[in-house]
Amino acid sequence: MKINIVLVEPEIPANTGNISRTCSVTGSALHLVHPLGFDISEKQVRRAGLDYWDALDISEYSAFDEVLEKNKNAEFYYFSTKAGRKYSDIDYKRAADAGRDIFLVFGKETKGLPEELLHEHYEDCVRIPMLENMRSLNLSNAAAVAVYEVLRQLGFDGMQSKGRLTRYPEPQIKQEG
Repeated sequence: MKINIVLVEPEIPANTGNISRTCSVTGSALHLVHPLGFDISEKQVRRAGLDYWDALDISEYSAFDEVLEKNKNAEFYYFSTKAGRKYSDIDYKRAADAGRDIFLVFGKETKGLPEELLHEHYEDCVRIPMLENMRSLNLSNAAAVAVYEVLRQLGFDGMQSKGRLTRYPEPQIKQEG
């Protein structure tokens, strides 16, 4: 099972760079659907992704239908402010337990995903709650929230969960209760 982030026609290079870094540090794959609002080799994209580009599993597509066609047995979740249920209401572990890849799909920064796509897959549309009358979260923040919810439900399997001080002895953590 693999977590995948799909960006449909992203416009802002720094957002894609930040998301590439999130993908690299979580072992997730990044899928970019053209047209892009930038060239993938642009300095802003690379700078935001820092030195994580070598660890990135990235694919590019000319249309979203190609992503669906190549991943027929996967679970797709479409993130939109127009969705009727919360992203945290999804049982991502169910898909993982069945060995199906999870695809978290996001639209372009200015318009989100096309309404036709949302209508077609409305049962699989989810939203990240926020205050009323606010337009949307930053795309890279929304992608990070989504990936970490999936990882949380999977118990952060395979993730390093404990840090270490480098200049001091390790302090003891008090147990609660």
